[in-house]
Amino acid sequence: MFDPAAETMPRADLEALQLARLKQTVERAYAKVPHVRAKLDAAGVRPESLRSLADVARLPFTTKADMRDTYPFGLFAVPREETVRLHASSGTTGKATVVGYTQGDIDLWSNLMARCIACAGARPGDILHNAYGYGLFTGGLGVHYGAERLGCTVVPVSGGMTERQVTLLQDFGARVLCATPSYALNIAEVAEGMGVDVRKLPVAIGIFGAEPWSDAMRRDLEARLGIMAVDLYGLSEIIGPGVAIECHQARNGLHGWEDHFLLEVIDPKTLEPVKPGDAGELVITTLTKEALPMIRYRSRDITRLTDEPCACGRTHRRILRVTGRDDDMMIIRGVNVYPSQVEAVLVGMPDLAPHYQIVLTREGVLDAMMVEIELAPGAVQDDAFRDKTASDIIGRIKARLGVSCTIALKSPGELPRSQGKAVRVRDLRKK
Repeated sequence: MFDPAAETMPRADLEALQLARLKQTVERAYAKVPHVRAKLDAAGVRPESLRSLADVARLPFTTKADMRDTYPFGLFAVPREETVRLHASSGTTGKATVVGYTQGDIDLWSNLMARCIACAGARPGDILHNAYGYGLFTGGLGVHYGAERLGCTVVPVSGGMTERQVTLLQDFGARVLCATPSYALNIAEVAEGMGVDVRKLPVAIGIFGAEPWSDAMRRDLEARLGIMAVDLYGLSEIIGPGVAIECHQARNGLHGWEDHFLLEVIDPKTLEPVKPGDAGELVITTLTKEALPMIRYRSRDITRLTDEPCACGRTHRRILRVTGRDDDMMIIRGVNVYPSQVEAVLVGMPDLAPHYQIVLTREGVLDAMMVEIELAPGAVQDDAFRDKTASDIIGRIKARLGVSCTIALKSPGELPRSQGKAVRVRDLRKK
């Protein structure tokens, strides 16, 4: 463990620390951020009225809309001159969401990422190949600083130039690979085309995140790369990667670092807390952020929390695998469908490659879903085989998800490859 005292803190001590830090965070935001003060006043909540962790449910939510309404620096609790770094989303659906960091925030982030990387099984001295994108996206730099803090040797390759990535994995002998799961699959595919068997290289641990991925995808990654795949979770609005990670001992839920984040799960429709163990939307309050304290931030990620003891000895509650995002949910003729559910059906089926896209169209007044999926290299491609494979996929999706679809089988290499986060859905209904 990177920080054994914090990671194994008794639950009673951890919850007492959370309450003290929650009060400090709300008091600071109320004093320093006019937008937050106005929302608390409108909700009739004063910082001094917080007497238990349950009182967090009285606080108003924060959403991306708040960040865009106060663009760029309106939610900062410090003068902009006291920030040492800015990150931002792409802003493809409107104004970018901007996050700022003080030096204290950068130090905190580095420590939390070091905690995560150690939790995944990495050790000081390991070579870590970092294929997360560098730049305004928080993934690359977040992993980079954490790995250095742990004492790893970092290869800051970022995304793209995939053949070169394979060569560097060969030449440098990295033990840890960090990337989005879709890009890790791209690396495996390119390596195979180069005649390189990645399974024979020293790389043993894959730390994958930044997009939802299924257990079927985990199995495929582990088989193709010869590694142990570990799930990493974070949000730029909260801190970046480093909010939670699976431990390498159990890999059964991601330990959320509760000494720095207060975790809730709510019903995304009623906005009320769900029963313990039930699925809902993850809501996160930062407890130690300086530049950008976030109160009850709605992540839109659908998951569950568990406080069952873990074999690794860590006491922090675990976030079970994110099954999708509330705002990624597709409603097809009255049926709720997440891309990750479709992936779970497709990945691992014989003669199929793990590359797919979901295309949404409209037939008259009704929505329709088509799944484009590549055949694996070497798969038989005559008409009879294609018809049988397409029929099999349609039947499986109907049986598991309750939705009808059509299938477009593509030749190997026909679908676009990810250099970062994969684009799983093309929605043509708006055009």
